[in-house]
Amino acid sequence: MTTSLDAVERTALLTAALRAAETQRPDRLYEDPHAAALAGDIGPELLAEVRTATFPPGGTRTLPSTPDYNAIRTRFFDDYLQEAAQDPQTTQIVLAPAGMDSRAYRLDWPQRLRWFEVDRPAVLAHKDERLGAATPRTDHRKVAVDLTEPDWEDRLQAAGYDPEVPSTWLLEGLLYYIPEADTHRILRRIAAISAPGSRIAADIVNSAALTLPHMRGLLDVFEGWGCPWLFGTDEPEALFDAYGYQVRATQPGEEGADYGRWPDPVPPREVRDVRRVFFVHGRRI
Repeated sequence: MTTSLDAVERTALLTAALRAAETQRPDRLYEDPHAAALAGDIGPELLAEVRTATFPPGGTRTLPSTPDYNAIRTRFFDDYLQEAAQDPQTTQIVLAPAGMDSRAYRLDWPQRLRWFEVDRPAVLAHKDERLGAATPRTDHRKVAVDLTEPDWEDRLQAAGYDPEVPSTWLLEGLLYYIPEADTHRILRRIAAISAPGSRIAADIVNSAALTLPHMRGLLDVFEGWGCPWLFGTDEPEALFDAYGYQVRATQPGEEGADYGRWPDPVPPREVRDVRRVFFVHGRRI
């Protein structure tokens, strides 16, 4: 199945490999017992390339630490989704794209919750194969569709999604791989089927992260795989505000997004020409 995944889809195997590596750490921020199976043989190979670029033998690290970033991102969104699920009004969570995520299997969720995983058919097929007999801990519904297709909203609703009640959406590891126009299109379409009070969360880089010379080592790895980073913004709040969301943008290393693991300084927002990643989170008003 793995050979049927395209370049962008294969990045999900990198994420799984990162989560498998984190699970082996004595100071791990979470435990993902499914990650190693989901990563397969290819995920660790991709991770090895990233590690070589990030931690050059005999050289000084100038790139952000992908293992620490991924650990923080996973834990941050773990906590975000679990907090959202404690709200009695939360009855549906949507992961788009789902990738190799195993939160439905490794965390406990309220019985009232419907959990939707949206991703391309090849990704969900690979995931089913690798998970084997693993059982989700929630009412788990798969929607095998590409978010660029014209009818994905209909397919989601056919799976039981109700646009009339508040929902929680997670767009993890998506927005930097798609063109700016597609980012706007996806946010517009999600907002159109999200009732007021719905939550949304996503990660996104700033514009400088796509162009700074010292980022070239990491950018070249992804470009070499055929999935270059295409979009970043210095104003994530404004991006989401345009579609009716009131959000905060938290950077790794800031309060609530550190967990004792972010190794680099966090420059103030007004400082220009530095790389940034934002964890965007908020509600539709």
